[in-house]
Amino acid sequence: MAVSHPIFARVFARASVAMDRAGAAAHRRRLVAGLRGRVVEVGAGNGRNLPHYPPTVTGVVAVEPEPRLRAVLRAAAPDAPVPVTVAAGLAEALPVADASADAVVLSLVLCSVPDQAVALREARRVLQPGGQLRFYEHVVAETPGLRRVQRVADATLWPLCCAGCHTARDTVAAIRAAGFTVVELDRFRFPPTGVPGPAAPHVLGTAVRP
Repeated sequence: MAVSHPIFARVFARASVAMDRAGAAAHRRRLVAGLRGRVVEVGAGNGRNLPHYPPTVTGVVAVEPEPRLRAVLRAAAPDAPVPVTVAAGLAEALPVADASADAVVLSLVLCSVPDQAVALREARRVLQPGGQLRFYEHVVAETPGLRRVQRVADATLWPLCCAGCHTARDTVAAIRAAGFTVVELDRFRFPPTGVPGPAAPHVLGTAVRP
């Protein structure tokens, strides 16, 4: 299945740089800190996580379905501090063998996959028992007012303008429902100042495949 969002890809490539300057780079560092062995990054986008992988990682399979983002990702891979293999593929059908990864990294991707449950089953499939799922996502708000704003956004233009992104997904509940044990979880707003938009509530955490 081809995935092509040329306008979003161009906008996202610029926006991700601005997001990193606003503090997202620190979240990316936390996301991958302490990882070891073989890592699969799902929806690796334009490769903004790559510079932050620690040297204890022996290799990253960076999976990205969007061809324009994948081209930028491939150009960034040689400068990464760890070996990176770039692959085309969907979150729901990863080109990775069963139980072959020590960790799976999900970064701002579960908001836009067509089926979170299927994508998380795939992450579980490729992880070794005891392997880590690292996630950094924007999620459903904890306050009723912002949840209402999210529902309106998701029912109107937000998914159309943002390549299928949905703001009101309870991603942490979906991770637990997929059979993972959440062992670390940090909830925060991003950006941290200003009026919170529909995508402001974020989580960053670690789950384990039992």
